[in-house]
Amino acid sequence: MTASPPRAHGPYTVLSSERLYRNRWMAVREDRVIRPGGTEGLFGVVEMVAGSSVLAIDGEDNVHLVREYKYALSRDSLEVISGGIDEGETPLAAAQRELREEAGLVASEWQEMAAVDPFTTAIRCRNHLFLARGLSHTDVAPDDGEELALVTLPFDSALQMVLAGEISHAASCILILRAARLLGR
Repeated sequence: MTASPPRAHGPYTVLSSERLYRNRWMAVREDRVIRPGGTEGLFGVVEMVAGSSVLAIDGEDNVHLVREYKYALSRDSLEVISGGIDEGETPLAAAQRELREEAGLVASEWQEMAAVDPFTTAIRCRNHLFLARGLSHTDVAPDDGEELALVTLPFDSALQMVLAGEISHAASCILILRAARLLGR
């Protein structure tokens, strides 16, 4: 438990903060606070490494996605290419690295599509979104332990999968919907 004087945190006063768990990708802490109305309460906060997500669209209007078993969900998930930002790496550099590693693709055109905060009540994990075009192939080199299936399908099919709830990964949904708006769909 952190022994420090109470401090302001927006409209809250933090009385104490305790780190409960930490690994290379995330940390969990519990803050004891005084809420704006004056009552005492607890906040559990998950701090995750920030990430980048990439929607790669080729010249034939196909998108390149990955299907991967997600441990926390206990099922496969179809998603845009995503990964954590390494220390000292920019969000764009992380997106370029992930596209190369997971899909074996390099893009000549990159467009930043803003960033999202996936679950603002309890998780701090900024996710930077990018659209990649002008694709060419290179070698696939997934991280150790990653088992990915590359899935290529028409953009409109991916858009319909988002609207039908078949693609549920939040960053993927937002990125595909923003791209649809940008592309006039």
